[in-house]
Amino acid sequence: MGHSRRKAPMNQPAKAIRDEPRWPPALAIIAVLGLLAVLPDHVQLMPVWVSYVAALAVLVPMIAVTFSPASILWLRIERMAVILLAAGYVAIAAAELADMIGIITLRPAEARSISLLSSSVAVWVINVLMFSLLYWQIDRGGPHARMSRTSAEPDWLFPQAAAPTSPDWRPWFLDYLFLGYNAAVAFSPADVLPLTRRAKMLMMLESVISFLTIVVVAARAVGVLQ
Repeated sequence: MGHSRRKAPMNQPAKAIRDEPRWPPALAIIAVLGLLAVLPDHVQLMPVWVSYVAALAVLVPMIAVTFSPASILWLRIERMAVILLAAGYVAIAAAELADMIGIITLRPAEARSISLLSSSVAVWVINVLMFSLLYWQIDRGGPHARMSRTSAEPDWLFPQAAAPTSPDWRPWFLDYLFLGYNAAVAFSPADVLPLTRRAKMLMMLESVISFLTIVVVAARAVGVLQ
C-alpha cells in the first residue's frame, strides 16, 4: 500500500509586515524646527509658532502610525501631512533665499556676514531635509506601500533593489536622505537613478536652491568677511 503524500497547508498565516520606523524622519522635522527658530529676523517670513503647529500636525500621525501600523486612515493622514509640510517648508526656504539675495544685491549695507552665513547654512540644511522627506513619501506610494510590496512603479532605482542577491530590499528614510544630500552637494543622484519626470523635476529644484545658497549667498558672506 503506497504512502500518501503530505500536502502543504493551504492557508498559511501571512507574514507580518515590518513597517519602517518613523523616528529618523521625525528627527529631521525637529531639526528643521530648530533651524527655523534660530534664523535671523530678516529672513523669518512667519511667526515661529506656525512652524510648531505644522510640525505637530505631522508628528502626531507619525506617532499614530508607529503604534497602529495597519491603520490605513493614519497612513493616509501621515502621507498627506508630510507632503504638505515638506512642500511648504521648501517654499519657505526658497522665499528666505530670495530675501537674502535681495539683501546682498539691493541693500548691501544691511548685509551682515555672520547673519548671511548662518542663514545660508540653515536654508541649505532645511532644503536637504525637506526634499528627503518628499522623496521618502512619494517614491512607490510611501514607506508602508514599499514595505508591504503593494507599491506602484518606483520613482528612483536604488542599486540594492536591482541586485539579485537582495530582492526584498526596500529603501528607508536614510537612503532618501543620502539621495537628497548628493543632489544638494554634487548636484547629481550619485548611484541612484531618477526614473520619473516628477523625480527629475524635484531633484532639479533642490539642486537649484542648493546652488544659489552655496554660490551666491555663502560666497557673498565670505567676501564680506575679507
